[in-house]
Amino acid sequence: MISSQPTVSARDLSLRYPSRNPETRSVAVDGVSFEIAPGEVLTVVGESGSGKSTLAKAVALQAETGAYGSPLYSGGQLSVLGTNLRGVSRRKRDHLSVTVGYLPQDAGNHLNGRLTIGENIAEPIFVRDRRFNQREAAEAVATLIDTVRLPLSIMNRYPHELSKGQRQRVAIARAMILEPQLLVADDPTAGIDVNVRAAILDLFVELQAQRSFSALLVTADLVAVQRVATKVAVMHRGNLVGIGELGNVLSTPWHPYVKGLADSLLELDRDSH
Repeated sequence: MISSQPTVSARDLSLRYPSRNPETRSVAVDGVSFEIAPGEVLTVVGESGSGKSTLAKAVALQAETGAYGSPLYSGGQLSVLGTNLRGVSRRKRDHLSVTVGYLPQDAGNHLNGRLTIGENIAEPIFVRDRRFNQREAAEAVATLIDTVRLPLSIMNRYPHELSKGQRQRVAIARAMILEPQLLVADDPTAGIDVNVRAAILDLFVELQAQRSFSALLVTADLVAVQRVATKVAVMHRGNLVGIGELGNVLSTPWHPYVKGLADSLLELDRDSH
């Protein structure tokens, strides 16, 4: 039975980056509220600097970790799978991370070059449990390689031997290996050849349909919005300026940025016909 509790719930959430200088201590996300229901995909769209990647980091449990580039909470609440993340203990966050897959920006280029493709995909399993059965892990990896439409022969190859699009598929497989209930994907088609982008997006849609996970997909690519989105959140300068079903948000834009998006999508539609 699917839980009625939202997978993600943000209430008046604000995030900033640590800085001693008041000039650069700006709020990256400013008082946003939204929910992602079980099995729902929310596509977050906005231009560079709108706060969408910062929001993705927080939802993917990457806020207040002490790591470089980790945002800080400065207001409101954020809960993922029923756990309030503000002030969450490291132990609780580590436990929760098993159920949250994260595909950071340019993930395909950040695979470990010293590990084979199979080892890269399996790594999250052995980080959790070093004694995990090797054969079971290999079977899980082979299944996912097949699912992301790569040949099993790449298992023993290294990241530098693959194309960028192939590396991105490997990164998706790695993010899926622990069978997360929530997948956060930050601009999964950025920097990928236009001809390959559609295939990556279709793969994302297909995986989500098969596995019924909730997802937060961040993109600046309007084609991606149309291809993936039923529910969309539009961010502009840290604020949420539109949220809801894609058609509703674009047909009644109250903010100039959303109006611009609607016009751009109309142009894309005209060009494709």
